[in-house]
Amino acid sequence: MATTLGNGNEGDDCVLSKSLGGGPLGLGDPDDRSLRKAEKEILIPAKMKEKAKRLKCASEVKDFGECAKQQGLMMPFMCRPKAKSLENCLKAAYSDPAFIALCTEEFLEERAHFRRTGVKAKERKKDAIL
Repeated sequence: MATTLGNGNEGDDCVLSKSLGGGPLGLGDPDDRSLRKAEKEILIPAKMKEKAKRLKCASEVKDFGECAKQQGLMMPFMCRPKAKSLENCLKAAYSDPAFIALCTEEFLEERAHFRRTGVKAKERKKDAIL
């Protein structure tokens, strides 16, 4: 007897829930806007961190990097003000509701594209460069 993991309906031969399977390539429904716990707690915050460092806090990241390069082993002591500045900038970005919504929307668009085509965002960027 097959055990169902998703929706729990008796007699259903599907192993995964409908939200995790289906779609044109079997990768999930591209139009599904719901988020799993891992997406909310890991993937979207990682996207926010990368985007904040690149766009919102670029000067702080650059200043801290230059300080770390100059100070070498003394970096933990000599670069505290730069590190604190970077930390404050990142905290402000992470608590901005508009920034959170922007990153969430970008994640959902990338996931929908992957579910439609099977092409990951990194592969699309690599192809765009070539």
